[in-house]
Amino acid sequence: MEYIYGAMLLHSAGKKITEENIKKVLTAAGVKADDAKIKALTASLEGVDIDKAIKSAAVPVVAAPSGAPAPAEGKPEEKKEEKEKKKKEEEEVSEEEAAAGLGALFG
Repeated sequence: MEYIYGAMLLHSAGKKITEENIKKVLTAAGVKADDAKIKALTASLEGVDIDKAIKSAAVPVVAAPSGAPAPAEGKPEEKKEEKEKKKKEEEEVSEEEAAAGLGALFG
């Protein structure tokens, strides 16, 4: 990931993305640079319009109106039923564990 970040840093600084420049950025950041990874990255970025790639990859974030509940997955009544079922199962297990623990005291 740091290789991509290095390339993006060079791009945002207006510098040419070359193997040498990426290696300098990584070394300055304290990362041990792997020449093969750098070579693969620069080869994969050849002919790529980075600004266009960033714009097409950006996902717009839509804020929910204040006071609005967060969207729930599935039906709310199903979630409530599932929670109640899990809670009952946990109670049963804890009662069994408690009984087993008390039995150990007497015998």
